[in-house]
Amino acid sequence: MPFTAKILLLGSGELGREFVISAKRLGAQVIACDAYDHAPAMQVADGREVFPMLDGEKLRAAVEKHKPDFIVPEVEAIRTEMLAELEAEGFTVVPSARATQMTMNRDRIRELAAVDLGLRTSRYRYAESFDEVKAAIAHTGLPCVIKPVMSSSGKGQSTVKEEGALEAAWTYAVANMRGDRAKVIVEEFIPFEYEITLLTVRTKDGIVFCPPIGHRQERGDYQESWQPMGMRPDLLQDAQDMAAKVVNDLGGHGIFGVEFFVTKDEVIFSELSPRPHDTGMVTLTSQNLSEFDLHARAVLGLPIPAVELYGPSASAVILADREAKEFGFSGLAMALFTGRPDQAVDVRLFGKPTTRPYRRMGVTLARGTDTDEARATAREAASRIRIDYT
Repeated sequence: MPFTAKILLLGSGELGREFVISAKRLGAQVIACDAYDHAPAMQVADGREVFPMLDGEKLRAAVEKHKPDFIVPEVEAIRTEMLAELEAEGFTVVPSARATQMTMNRDRIRELAAVDLGLRTSRYRYAESFDEVKAAIAHTGLPCVIKPVMSSSGKGQSTVKEEGALEAAWTYAVANMRGDRAKVIVEEFIPFEYEITLLTVRTKDGIVFCPPIGHRQERGDYQESWQPMGMRPDLLQDAQDMAAKVVNDLGGHGIFGVEFFVTKDEVIFSELSPRPHDTGMVTLTSQNLSEFDLHARAVLGLPIPAVELYGPSASAVILADREAKEFGFSGLAMALFTGRPDQAVDVRLFGKPTTRPYRRMGVTLARGTDTDEARATAREAASRIRIDYT
């Protein structure tokens, strides 16, 4: 056959787009799937299928049609029961059907981490009604964080400081959930000093860690990320130990985005995604192999060399501010020109066919002498790119 492997990609957003590019560089054929046509990954893939990922029968039909060597989920909202059936029939799900089932819902991965593996997490309770939300804060206290058990990129997440704001947070979480479960997690607010994503690659030869990535969120969604995040060696070791426990329990091969809160003296497990992570976009400029290259190599069973950091780097998002189907971009030349030959800046525009308020349409990438400089450069570059609505 003229390719090294056939991959069926479930979800075709910007993370899927970069993964397709990495996989195709290694000779893979990729069929990109999503609920809407002309999604970012579809624009660079070998083929595409348009159907809702929660429709199990259409998911099976796509798998039986293409007979992929690997089924690679890129989104959380997938009919995971069907993935389990397909895996039992001999198809390879990345990293595994169990991993997708466990991480699709925050309640399952939290129970695995806190109960089964005994990792340090925040106090939490689940709620399927507003009355249960009110009852949950007796355990978590205020302030607390409320978010859907199933969502992506922080959608539906709120920090609640007083009881009068609980109902609005519950309504917001339910309105922005993915899938078909009206269920939220109410958790203790951790007064952390910073939070990190520890990209953890499980390969046929063992586990590989990337340097920790710091990030800043607004509305529960990442706005900028930087690498490396300076950490005490003992706290980094604690994070790596916890990440290894979780990914080894989940099994399979691929990259995992493991998130932690870090206080002055403690690392606290937050969440995990069994796929490239949005905060890991910074690795497109910071590392010898990006998170997408690492995922592709792990999936295909290829060797992975030592991860090398080019230098302090950062990413900053480019956001839309309204709904539109007709639009364009300007300011690209200004964004890429810093006036300093020692300052590297790059841009990734995702090719999304529509905009909406706060939708991520691209990122800027920058390096600097330290992460503060890289962050400032990335933010400045992002501010120079305009979305022109027609």
